[in-house]
Amino acid sequence: MISSLSPTLTEPRLISSMCSISATVAPPSLHSISLIHSPMKQRKAQSLRLRASLASLSIDVGVVPIPKKVLVPIGYGTEEIEAVVLVDVLRRAGADVTLASVEQKLEVEGSSGTKLLADVLISKCAEQVFDLVALPGGMPGAVRLRDCGVLEKIMKRQAEEKRLYGAISMAPAMTLLPWGLLTRKKTTGHPAFFGKLPTFWAVKTNIQVSGELTTSRGPGTSFQFALSLANQLFGETTAQSVGELLLLRDGYQNPKIEEVNSIDWSLNHTPRVLMPVANGSEEVEVVTIADVLRRAKVDVTVASVERSLRITASRGTKIVTDKLIGEAAESAYDLILLPGGHAGSERLQKSKVIKKLLKEQQEAGRIYGATNSSSTVLHKHGLLKEKRTAVYVSDTDGPASDQMIEGAEVVIDGNVITSLGLATVTNFSLAIVSKLFGHGRARSVSEGLVHEYRGNLKAS
Repeated sequence: MISSLSPTLTEPRLISSMCSISATVAPPSLHSISLIHSPMKQRKAQSLRLRASLASLSIDVGVVPIPKKVLVPIGYGTEEIEAVVLVDVLRRAGADVTLASVEQKLEVEGSSGTKLLADVLISKCAEQVFDLVALPGGMPGAVRLRDCGVLEKIMKRQAEEKRLYGAISMAPAMTLLPWGLLTRKKTTGHPAFFGKLPTFWAVKTNIQVSGELTTSRGPGTSFQFALSLANQLFGETTAQSVGELLLLRDGYQNPKIEEVNSIDWSLNHTPRVLMPVANGSEEVEVVTIADVLRRAKVDVTVASVERSLRITASRGTKIVTDKLIGEAAESAYDLILLPGGHAGSERLQKSKVIKKLLKEQQEAGRIYGATNSSSTVLHKHGLLKEKRTAVYVSDTDGPASDQMIEGAEVVIDGNVITSLGLATVTNFSLAIVSKLFGHGRARSVSEGLVHEYRGNLKAS
């Protein structure tokens, strides 16, 4: 996807492609690549020699580079926004990312209730070499990571061999510090845990790079954290390209959120939200909307339109939903929100159940909305007539251009809310919290996320 990716040289997996490599120097000897039966110390030494030898080879233009290997471990109570943003951003940059469970099973429930399905158990990663290991935070997730002996050995080896490692939110204080991996390293972390960091080395910045270690503050700084790691792995050009794809730009720091035809969204009961999802839905949007709204005490149901509770999102993250759409459709909801992701949006559009639910929502005057490409679903079902919108900029099959408010990340028109999605989805979610509960709760949730809340909606 991104042409600026530089060839990435990672150890034994490249051996099978040796026939595609044109050497400008003598290739590694057979002895130097016979790693399988060697003792551990020999394997490490030979792996390093192999990397050095391969680094001096020139790769033919037509050969697909092998991606950098990244490990993202998760446990019960891991902050799901931080985990999923890391996986999403680094895969977009070209990394081979493994999501590994430190529990005894692959299914892991995050700190706000979203269930993720890991790729492997952490034990499968014990002898692998990673270019980067990045720890998400969350409680008790950071403690679950700390108490995993296999992960501790992986991280200590990562630091000893001077490969990249990072941690965000609670993980610097609750995971890396007990392992002794913050010694003489400038470090940042979540404000609520900042006092636990070594006093003379703690810094109040969103991102802190100290040698091989990178730390960050919380869910609201996850994109910055992941892009900093992408920059270190692949270079500035790649990181900037990914940032642009994610809609990270100047407006992200000063978001334009507009409202027309304002009505009162407040309720006298706990708001109930339905978020239908499908294979190909954008995982960052699914997880962020659910996380932010649940922090605000909204009752959120994530429902699969597939035949299984498990869906595979657009960047390969596997999410275990709460219900199948047929069961979820038996109830009424105050809001129905469609996440984006082109393949996922197409599947949502084909669902007769979703179409029926949305029509009933409109007829009852209840709230509905969409992010990213799913605004097209609303449009094709006739649910955006005479409504102003913020539509994903590359979508040419959505509402007419005169419906769009140029430059707006989030637009609220009466009982309809739309957003560009991706990196703007936190502002979308906080706008919903603000409309339902007021600015006070939205600000409180924002502080927990370490996300700057801009306050009042701009009326057009």
